Amino acid sequence: MPVAATFDFRDEDGESLSDVARLDTMVTVVDAVNLLKDFSSHDFLHDRGETMGEGDERTLVHLLTDQIEFADVVILNKIDDAGPERTDAARKIIRSLNADAQIIETNHSEVDSDSILDTGLFDFEAAHQHPMWVKELYGFADHVPETEEYGVASYVYRARQPFEPAKILALLDGDLPGVIRAKGHFWIATRPEWVAEFSLAGALSSVQPIGTWWASVPDTRWPDHPSVLDYIKQHWAEPWGDRRQELVFIGAGIDWPLLKSRLDACLLSEAVASGPDVLPIDLPDPFPLWRRVEDAA
Repeated sequence: MPVAATFDFRDEDGESLSDVARLDTMVTVVDAVNLLKDFSSHDFLHDRGETMGEGDERTLVHLLTDQIEFADVVILNKIDDAGPERTDAARKIIRSLNADAQIIETNHSEVDSDSILDTGLFDFEAAHQHPMWVKELYGFADHVPETEEYGVASYVYRARQPFEPAKILALLDGDLPGVIRAKGHFWIATRPEWVAEFSLAGALSSVQPIGTWWASVPDTRWPDHPSVLDYIKQHWAEPWGDRRQELVFIGAGIDWPLLKSRLDACLLSEAVASGPDVLPIDLPDPFPLWRRVEDAA
């Protein structure tokens, strides 16, 4: 994405690389031999000597994910060395991260130049949209499902009741068979004002706060812009307001009925929590302290 953004950028003189060159195709090369191992790695880039400089704290998995998600063409290389099983696993990872990219399988990176040069595949407007998991979550996806050909499928979990903190943390930190990529937002009963984000890619997962629900903000402080008010209205449901669980899971061989039942089991029952004014306050909460940026400063 930083490469593509370079073509969009205009300097203080109003000049841009896009005035003299056209970004045609975003290509990334994937090593079929090592992708499965690397995608299961906990290494940071500095462990591999691949940092952009001091202070680069990215992980190898995050770099792999970013590059595959943003590609128009993925060259899946070394397929003979990888063999059928590892090649198939690499296909599934690629399709879980990017449903739209063209996959070219090869050895020694031998690729027909017409498949990567002057293709016209790169689309700035499309590039400004969200990656695959957001397309799935918010219904923007217009790609043809790859389930039959690659065994990859996506499932979206939605609910309104709050999660019990200890139960949902154990599930998200635990084994999720078949899940290659997951992302979305959720809320827990002990922190009803917070929107929490869950992200999983390969062996790495994280939970972090990303803001507050509109339901926790007095309506006198809501923006008066029609599009914002319309958004709030679309996602509002009593008694919880806009609080909701929305998590997308992408992968191969996911037992969705089982995973859904496990997520359902993390919800507080309506008998225990029938509304925001009667949430239990004595539930165990193993999540770390969440602080707003201004508070942390």
